[in-house]
Amino acid sequence: MKIYFACSITGGRADEPVYRRLVDALLAAGHEVPTALLAGPEVMELEGIVQPQEVYARDTAWIRGSDVLVAEVSTPSHGVGYEIGYALQHGKRVLCLHRADAPVSKMITGNRAPNLTVRPYADAEEAVRLLEGWLRDV
Repeated sequence: MKIYFACSITGGRADEPVYRRLVDALLAAGHEVPTALLAGPEVMELEGIVQPQEVYARDTAWIRGSDVLVAEVSTPSHGVGYEIGYALQHGKRVLCLHRADAPVSKMITGNRAPNLTVRPYADAEEAVRLLEGWLRDV
């Protein structure tokens, strides 16, 4: 399955270990993740040299070409919110995972779109279990 993984880049990288664990689990299961580089520390340098129009064109094309979108939403991000909305508008199934103690935008938690699932987790391993369970149901 082709999975678009979304996470905060410029909004903060405190959850990077969770991003990496989720992407590693997806790749280990044989999924294609065009945004896998977002989970690593090198993303800040790489994204710093790409023009905004290129990012928009690249990322929206990746979303349209993906089967589903998985987002880690513990750290607020304008880009991730946009990607979630874009994916839903294009009929994609979306999973939003967040730390149980993180305040998440009511635009996400209050959205009752049938293609949107929002789940809190206690630690990275629980996040991976939730992800794997959701993918079995997709």
